Parts: sequence; structure tokens; C-alpha cells
Amino acid sequence: MIRTGIYGASGYTGQELLRLLLRHPDCEVTALTSRQYSGKPVTAVYPHFGKMTDLAFMDASPDDVASLCDVVFLAVPHGEAMDAASRFIEAGKRVIDLSADFRLHDPETYEAWYVRHRVPELLPEAVYGLPELYRERISGARLVANPGCYPTGVILGLAPLLRGGLIDPGSIIIDAKSGTSGAGREVNIASLFCEVNEGFKAYKVGTHRHTPEMEQELSLLAGIDLKVLFTPHLVPVNRGILSTMYGTPGKEIDSDLLLETYREFYKGEPFVRICERGVFPNISAVKGSNFCDIGVAVDGRTGRVLVVAAIDNLVKGAAGQAIQNMNLMMKLPEDAGLNLVPLFP
Repeated sequence: MIRTGIYGASGYTGQELLRLLLRHPDCEVTALTSRQYSGKPVTAVYPHFGKMTDLAFMDASPDDVASLCDVVFLAVPHGEAMDAASRFIEAGKRVIDLSADFRLHDPETYEAWYVRHRVPELLPEAVYGLPELYRERISGARLVANPGCYPTGVILGLAPLLRGGLIDPGSIIIDAKSGTSGAGREVNIASLFCEVNEGFKAYKVGTHRHTPEMEQELSLLAGIDLKVLFTPHLVPVNRGILSTMYGTPGKEIDSDLLLETYREFYKGEPFVRICERGVFPNISAVKGSNFCDIGVAVDGRTGRVLVVAAIDNLVKGAAGQAIQNMNLMMKLPEDAGLNLVPLFP
């Protein structure tokens, strides 16, 4: 059994990792850290784990946790993960970081959007953890940078278009909506029930930190530097991200050819589902699962390409994708522990 630890386990992403790892056939969870809940049983913080685990949170250093684990998931805030990752790597552990600390290749870009990077020497070996694009590199990595939730749906949605030169890279507009769990479990007035319920708003317009991550990966797919117009929105649901992408075709294309392009691009991918023609994703169809559902069309009136992608932000957008990456790193079946039927209704 592979011994796994979750460093920073008390937030929504940490508990989602635990939920999935407890049913993983090849893993044993051996360490869960939380300064806030140190010494408390997991069930005292998350009662839904009752009769499923006797684990308790601990306040432990990376060195202490390293002695208990083979693989470590870092679920701590941006700016904190980099120091822990360095120590786990020095201890010879495989690391999957769910923060943004290793997603951006250029330390100057990272520092423009986050904080000063204290271990830039690790950036060249960090592999961007989107298996559909980087499967071979992930399988040999010591350090994987798990993608952000918004970028996961957006990049998967646009990859076939950009790789095939089917869209003008300068025309991309991204309109995305997220459930409130994406804001984390910390107390935040903007995330309170009365602030969110029956509301629907745009936020961080033009300033969202996932923007440079999207631009980095989309530029690599297109083969040129590009910028995107990205507007995130908050909707009053617990889970899910629905991303709608628009652009001008780079060559003549119709809906049938577009659909065939996506089917071929994602042929054999275990967690990408392409909708039938005229059908578009609903976040309710991916809830609790590691799937990304994608629907595509060419609008006959305007000639624009339309792509809609849906994921569960806590699973394919975070914990599930992290476990998918671990499976690749540890030479396990890629879908191990992730064969989850979405929750419906």
C-alpha cells in the first residue's frame, strides 16, 4: 500500500482528498495535518466521515510528515506550499501541490500575481498536472503542480481548437461560473449564505490569479504568446464550474467537423466526455466525479465557435485530478479510486 499524507487537510480540498483516498484500493492515509484542529478527530470537524476513519489531525512539520508517507498532497495556501514542497522533495517524497506555487514556469510572472518565490530552483522540474496533455511527463515526476479549477475546464475545453489551429488565438473570451466551495472554507463575508443566496455576480474582473496560468498553457498549445479575456462569476451552488468559451474560427469549420475533432482528440481519455451534437454540459451531471464534460458548436449566424465545459471544482478541479496525477506517478491504473458515478440529483 502507498502511504499518503495530506499536508493541510482541514479545508474543502483536504477533506475531498480524504474522501477519495479512503476508498482508493492501493493507498493508506497515514497523516493529516491542521494547525487549527490539531489533536481533533477528523469526525469532530467533518461528521460525514463517521465510521469511515479514526484518523485525527496533527500539527506536524514537513520532516515529521515525510517519515510517515511516500506521497504527499499539499493543500495549503499559495505562498506556503513552496517551502513545504522543498523539504518533502529533499526527503525523497513524491509531491502533488494543489496551490499555485509551481504552476507558473516564470518566477517573475508568479511574483507579479502572488508573492516572492522562495524556491525558484524547483520550478524547472515541476510538471503541470493536466494528465490529458502531460501524461508521460507526470509519470516520471517528483513534483507535480496540480492545475487550478478554472484553468482545468478552460484548457481542456480549448486544447483541441488551439492544437489544431481551428481558432484565432487572439479572439478567445472565457465566461466562467463557479460554486461557492471554490472560495475555500475560511470565513469570508462574500461567501456567507445571505451574500450568495439568490445572487449571481462577476468578481475579480480582469484580476483573477488563474489568468496567467490559462495564458501560459494556452500559449503552449497555440505555439504563440496569447492573452485571453477571462471573467469569473459566483453562483449560489456548492460545487461545480461551468466555463463557456467563445472565439473566431481560424479556418472554415462546421459543428460536425468540430465535434469530430474533439472526439478524436480525447479518444480513450478516461475522464473527458464529449456531448452529442446540440447537447451542452450541466454541472449537475459531473457533481462528485472526476469527469470533464464538453459540448461544442459553431454558431451559424455569427460564425463563432462555442465551447462549454463542466467540472466539479473539488474533484477534477482539485482533489480528483491530484489523485489522477498520483496514480500516474506511482504507476497505478489512472482511474484507481476515481471510478465515481456523479451524484444526481
